[in-house]
Amino acid sequence: MAIAKKVTINDVALAAGVSVSTVSLVLSGKGRISSATGERVYQAIDQLGFVRNRQAVSLRGGQTGVIGLIVGDLSSPFYAELTAGLTAALESQGKMVFLTQGGNCGEQMLQRFEALVSQGVDGVVIAGSVDRAAELRVKAAETETPLVFASRASYLDEVDIIRPDNMQAAQLVTEHLIRRGHQRIAWLGGQSSSLTRAERVGGYCATLIKYGLPFHSDWVLECESSQKQAAEAITGLLRHNPTITAVLCYNSVIAVGAWFGLMRAGKQSGEDSVESYYEQRVTLAAFAEVPEQALDDVPLTWVTTPARDMGKSVAERILQRIETGQGEARNLIMPPRLVVRK
Repeated sequence: MAIAKKVTINDVALAAGVSVSTVSLVLSGKGRISSATGERVYQAIDQLGFVRNRQAVSLRGGQTGVIGLIVGDLSSPFYAELTAGLTAALESQGKMVFLTQGGNCGEQMLQRFEALVSQGVDGVVIAGSVDRAAELRVKAAETETPLVFASRASYLDEVDIIRPDNMQAAQLVTEHLIRRGHQRIAWLGGQSSSLTRAERVGGYCATLIKYGLPFHSDWVLECESSQKQAAEAITGLLRHNPTITAVLCYNSVIAVGAWFGLMRAGKQSGEDSVESYYEQRVTLAAFAEVPEQALDDVPLTWVTTPARDMGKSVAERILQRIETGQGEARNLIMPPRLVVRK
């Protein structure tokens, strides 16, 4: 016996010639939907025999207690930490997180957003870079869905966003190195296509210029997040530029790789110990996106914007949006913190 295929909200949207979010709006009675559009949706519902699910019904009566989270890249340590902080904070308030991965493609983000709206979530958080943020913002307004962005960089305008201050973080750690007597400071790591890296390099360069110190483009090296590549890169950098006394690393992976590179250089140079080579020849500093207690136990200076704490702030913001409505978009910048390990 053939089993009849269950009619879904996607089928209704296709039959009515509208988006999934529009069908959800009609079902919930929210948003600015014309009577003609509403009639088409109801006709499709009748023709297909669509039965509204619990989420759609609950939308008519109130909140579902579910928050949608779209993460661009869950393999990123930053967004994994942010997700952990966000989830813990929301669950402590009796909320449930509906997690999905959206990649960096705007079309995929739009699809994930519509899918979450169709499930009746109370609000949506998008964590990661988005190339169609304006469309997402419009969709959120049309469906009256509270929307908050969380990002590592400040590429978004006129949206509700929480992000770290990459430029200030770079200024803070570069100035710390200068005050410790370093005047020839290099940069290691990241890719030129990264906006986060661009903001950090901008803060590093601005601070060197502020103090009248030399900036050399060949002292700013790209490097993938690989300990092996970082070790090789810092070895070559110091071999060709022996007057460099400090290196600022893009992230913790680069920093640990650079540390291994210095260990190897120390042994090869005939110094009494790795530590003496490190202290006398070159100092390392790096950006970190994990709590202080989770930092690698190597003697360098860290500048942190803990992603887990940022996740908690994102949770607070989306709950406020759900409670008070859309309101004016706000840009919350998380301050950096300097952690000196000796």
